Amino acid sequence: MAKELIINQTLNECRAALIENGEIIDYVMDRGSDGVDNNPVVGNIYKGIVLRVLPGMQSAFVDIGHEKAAFLYVDDAYIPTLEEQRDMAEKLQKLQEEKIESKESGEIIPDELSSLSESVNLRFCSDKSIETFLKEGQEILVQVSKEPISTKGPRVTRHITLAGRHVVFMPSIEHTGVSRRIQDEAERNRLKDVLDSIRPEGKGVIARTIADGQSYKVLKFDFNMLVKIWKEISKKAQKSKAPVLIHKDLTFVQRILRDITDEEVVGIVVDTKENLKEVEKFTSKYLTTLKGKASCYTGDMPIFEHYGIDLEVERGISNKVYLRSGGSINIDQTEALVSIDVNTGKFVGRKNLEDTIVRTNLEAVKEIAYQLRLRNCGGLIIVDFIDMEKAEHRDSIYQALIEALKKDRAKTNVLPISGLGLIEMTRKRTRDTLIRIMCDHCSYCEGTGRVKSTLTVCYELVRELIKTLKKTKGNKVFIYAHPEVTARLCGEDLDIIENLENVYAKNLIVRSENNYHIEQYEIFAQEFGS
Repeated sequence: MAKELIINQTLNECRAALIENGEIIDYVMDRGSDGVDNNPVVGNIYKGIVLRVLPGMQSAFVDIGHEKAAFLYVDDAYIPTLEEQRDMAEKLQKLQEEKIESKESGEIIPDELSSLSESVNLRFCSDKSIETFLKEGQEILVQVSKEPISTKGPRVTRHITLAGRHVVFMPSIEHTGVSRRIQDEAERNRLKDVLDSIRPEGKGVIARTIADGQSYKVLKFDFNMLVKIWKEISKKAQKSKAPVLIHKDLTFVQRILRDITDEEVVGIVVDTKENLKEVEKFTSKYLTTLKGKASCYTGDMPIFEHYGIDLEVERGISNKVYLRSGGSINIDQTEALVSIDVNTGKFVGRKNLEDTIVRTNLEAVKEIAYQLRLRNCGGLIIVDFIDMEKAEHRDSIYQALIEALKKDRAKTNVLPISGLGLIEMTRKRTRDTLIRIMCDHCSYCEGTGRVKSTLTVCYELVRELIKTLKKTKGNKVFIYAHPEVTARLCGEDLDIIENLENVYAKNLIVRSENNYHIEQYEIFAQEFGS
């Protein structure tokens, strides 16, 4: 299907959306994160200093020159010798051959670098403790694998990878791989033979999805360029003093062109002349298939509004998303997981209840896959579909979800629908979610999404007030609270103040404070002689 890449620039913010038939396939944004003083970007390479080694967690914290120290796990910290790598590769191959495919194990939809994650699988080196090969104060070369998310610092790895248009180069891991998304076995074997012929001993290379059908000459050119970049990085790392940025990945626009475009893109539309020049220069040199496809938008309406992208982004930060049938899905993002609940809403169907439920669930499947991509939700995801009685209906919903997720560039692992009607899945996350990037916690409820009711606050205040009345010897007590709380305290339905004055023989003076939080109140007792 024909796709278009839309790029919007507003001051320091750059947004990009890959759309197909009005649907957003991929949405990314950047707010000046390429700057040295801002958050590190995935792909950046640093020379860092090991701050702390934590044997109990088998991890370390590394200073890379940013506010938050980077997190380095043992599997990402240990670089095995060539002999160990080959031994691990043999064991991994045997394990895969012996593995019995089970429906209960779920369906894994790989990303481009799934082959890489297998090649650096260090579970066979469980005897390697991080403190045996990493020391505090040691200077090491690391690459950002996950950007800072919420309160967490960036995650880094010592397994450096350099991504080109068609291949990925690994200077420290010996491996030849082909993207799992290339499914034709003959083409996979052809690409592997080509990569084996250009890969030096002890190095690694992976063919990206877009390498499908590319010639030896194209792949060799891409590989040689990455090798040249690695030599420059190595030289700079030897001369530089940590902590320091050694290699900055491409600019935001260039990364978009490299990573999310393919041969199905028929047009690139930008709204600034500067971005148009950058796109034309980059496509002319590296992406000849996209050469001449860029144009500059000159309409009066903002470009994202013109293409309907702003409306979709607004839906992407809403908790409730309505389906065309009248049903809805509720998406709640917490620290532990993302929960998605499917409801029939106004949809009543035409035939029977089971048919209504199945149709709502099928429509929800497409929207869920779409929202996960748009919001960049990651980690553990729980989907609560409407309960279905028939096993074939549950299986059809599961298969439909698998098919819908194949558009996603991120790796996902989906388990079948459980007896409780839930689907458990995971989605790989390398950057923060759309909601966390665009939104802040509500300053009033502090992100909880709820505040105590006026009646609850009234009773809490009364309990505190009784404690004060029992202790004070004075005859005046001042109460300061939110206007809604004071109105309820003095209202005829509760008649609290008058009753307490009679019981404790005190004069209670109530004052409303408009600037108080609804849960905030203060009680002051006036002692004798004051």
